[in-house]
Amino acid sequence: MEKNIELKKLADRIKSVRTEKGLSQEELAYLSSFDRTYISLLERAKRNPSFYNLLKLSKGLNIPLSDLLKGL
Repeated sequence: MEKNIELKKLADRIKSVRTEKGLSQEELAYLSSFDRTYISLLERAKRNPSFYNLLKLSKGLNIPLSDLLKGL
């Protein structure tokens, strides 16, 4: 159960940063070299990203990984 809570926090953080940057899911997917459906799954806490994918995501958002994980 705790794992699901942490995954939901990460999902909310990804969506929050994406919207703050004014990016659509499709734009973030392009910048991160992902499919748009993968971004959607992340933001709905349906996927648990690997460390490597978190790095790609933070690069796509143009923020350090530590900022993406802040508060988790």
